[in-house]
Amino acid sequence: MSFDPSATQGQPAGAAPTEEELRAAYEAELSRISATDMIAQAAVSLLNIGAHRMGAAPAGEGGPPVGQDLEQARDAIDAAMALLEILERRIPGELGPLRDALSRLQVAYAAELGRAKPGGPGGQAEPAPGAEPAVSEPGSAPAEESPGQSGPGPAESSGRLWVPGR
Repeated sequence: MSFDPSATQGQPAGAAPTEEELRAAYEAELSRISATDMIAQAAVSLLNIGAHRMGAAPAGEGGPPVGQDLEQARDAIDAAMALLEILERRIPGELGPLRDALSRLQVAYAAELGRAKPGGPGGQAEPAPGAEPAVSEPGSAPAEESPGQSGPGPAESSGRLWVPGR
């Protein structure tokens, strides 16, 4: 999907293309590529960036991997999730590999977040990407989950919680 200025017609070898030739080649490329293609490419790029930001090389001694940036990884996960929602309308049957890659990245992010910040600040875990933070009404007691409770919890019931395979 890249433009090769040396591939223009009518140019002697080594001559730079004219502005008109560059514009014509660019317009031809825009005519060939669809918005769906660009969105899919952006989603793939975001997943790759997210995986890279999780840390490519271990630091040793149990420390975080070198170059790790969990905030950037979370942004990449959130952005890829949004793009996959758009692609679901256009190419739902072709999204399996992207969904799998996103799921693996989310699991790795959650595991690394738990390792980096056990319990998070104040003893509360940070919400996973794509999950809405739990907010209670002022003056109300926090909701307690009873041991015998079955079925989806309030976060899963809201439809805002990412659940593998759904």
